[in-house]
Amino acid sequence: MLCTHTSGWWSYCSPRARKKLQSNDHGIYFISGAAGVLVGHPFDTVKVRLQVQNVEKPLYRGTFHCFQSIIKQESAFGLYKGIGSPMMGLTFINALVFGVQGNTLRALGKDTPLNQFLAGSAAGAIQCIICCPMELAKTRMQLQGTGEYKLKTKNYKNSLDCLIKIYQKEGLRGINRGMVSTFIRETPSFGFYFLTYDCMTRYLGCEAEDSYVIPKLLFSGGMSGIVSWLSTYPMDVIKSRLQADGVGGVTQYSGILDCIRKSYHEEGWRVFTRGLTSTLLRAFPVNAATFATVTVFLMYMKSEDNLPECEPAPVIPQPSSL
Repeated sequence: MLCTHTSGWWSYCSPRARKKLQSNDHGIYFISGAAGVLVGHPFDTVKVRLQVQNVEKPLYRGTFHCFQSIIKQESAFGLYKGIGSPMMGLTFINALVFGVQGNTLRALGKDTPLNQFLAGSAAGAIQCIICCPMELAKTRMQLQGTGEYKLKTKNYKNSLDCLIKIYQKEGLRGINRGMVSTFIRETPSFGFYFLTYDCMTRYLGCEAEDSYVIPKLLFSGGMSGIVSWLSTYPMDVIKSRLQADGVGGVTQYSGILDCIRKSYHEEGWRVFTRGLTSTLLRAFPVNAATFATVTVFLMYMKSEDNLPECEPAPVIPQPSSL
């Protein structure tokens, strides 16, 4: 969930003005997205390790013990295993989400909370085609060499090598493992993501002349990330387990329902909250910073280039956006 977008402002711009803004904003989307990945990836590694660990022989007692164990056993670099995958995919995902959400909102006609949810959901659904293989490689890399300071056996050199080897062995079906669970997670999650940001900025009155606009945007972005994750977190656990399934040559699950049934039977309802603490610790600061960065950039671009084709939206850029 790396996307950031200020759909309201974008919706009020003419095609010429949008093109001018778009020619400059890819860089800021990459920079803000990359910063978010660098800050948030260690938390994601901890989340994945906790979600898929064997309940009968658990390696970690909780979030902080997992952090400590990874650093002690694998060095600090262990927290950044698999970071190449989200780094490779974030530009494509942000561009895709940015375009789909903005164009869907414009097609719906009115910038309403419901339309924000629908536009966000559409963006979330479309970006799954990139997100799913990307997260598959990330998950496999994060689990490689668990507990080893120096890898004894290295199945994958990097994220790209991981995808290539999975494709050679399992074909397209293999690199799209977990696609349905990703779709079920991402579609409503992005809807709540954009909806929450829109509602928060309206409620807080985020206007350009407001001296507290940056703190308000930070808070709105952070809360959007938290609500987005909470809305579909149990499905994220299932997705991680399905994508990790088969590592070591043992396959446990035949599909989503089988994974849900077996996980619940063996571990109870708490299995669907595994890694949630790590996720929420990451969600607020990463999304807050990303939202504020992009929103302020678009505000600056409008004032710097004096784009008359962009009429001001009722609320600063009706910021919306994972």
